[in-house]
Amino acid sequence: MTCDISGPPQQVIAQTGTTATNEGINAHTADTSSSQPEHWYSWAETDSATRHLEQIPSPQGFARIPVEEASFGHWLRGLPLFTGRPEVLLFDGDSKWNQEAHFAVVMIDVGNRDLQQCADAVMRLRAEYLLATERYDQIAFHLTNGDLVRWADWSAGLRPSVNGNRVTWARSSASDSSRSTFRRYLDFVFTYAGSASLEAELETVNDPTHPEPGDVYIRGGFPGHAVIVVDVAEAANGERVVMLAQSYMPAQQVHVLRHPLDSSTPWYLAQSQGTLNTPEWTFQHTDLRRFSVTESTSE
Repeated sequence: MTCDISGPPQQVIAQTGTTATNEGINAHTADTSSSQPEHWYSWAETDSATRHLEQIPSPQGFARIPVEEASFGHWLRGLPLFTGRPEVLLFDGDSKWNQEAHFAVVMIDVGNRDLQQCADAVMRLRAEYLLATERYDQIAFHLTNGDLVRWADWSAGLRPSVNGNRVTWARSSASDSSRSTFRRYLDFVFTYAGSASLEAELETVNDPTHPEPGDVYIRGGFPGHAVIVVDVAEAANGERVVMLAQSYMPAQQVHVLRHPLDSSTPWYLAQSQGTLNTPEWTFQHTDLRRFSVTESTSE
């Protein structure tokens, strides 16, 4: 759950295309209807006026790439957003010190502990997607020590006991797959996993110029950081831009990032190499990783 509190990046990459304004989040455009089932986002208090991530306009000359129905990218596009551009709040309800980094705030809870930070937010979104699409056996994350923690075991009543670097399991609860139990499972994962363990789980993307929704820019370490690609648009010439979201430290609301060169847009140009500067972290474009198409829950 470790992130770094670093200063603003010293360089920023050039942005391509035109901008998508914050007002565009709430504007009624030709493609404002969401095709995702409402129960996919059961934690959110939404109504007919709720805006979704897919309603943020793509840059001029770019169109969102196709995604398969019920894929991670399809689910991410339906994420509900708070109206306008509210402040990003920390887990304790205080305002984040830097209110210039975000373009929009995702309507998803943080919890009341300082846990859902950087890589944790990526794991939260991945786990929520797998839960929503009933891929229960695929909800599993490695801890920093290498142990795999499966939701299937947790919901069956097994609970871990941590002693130093050793984790043992025993049945100590009744079977329970409720949301409150799911959140306790995730809090345990957030406590003992982080950017280093998540990076080890992900596959390297060989061509960083062709990112896909659900990919992750990640620099594992102590500290480290991760941001998730929540959407991708493509131009006729094959050039792609990405929309990024993150949490940070302390634990805070998940938010869509502004581009540091142009605060009116959330889109970043995907490149084969060089630095990818976000408002609070500098990555390399080659830091792009992807969840395995075929998830494994074996040790």
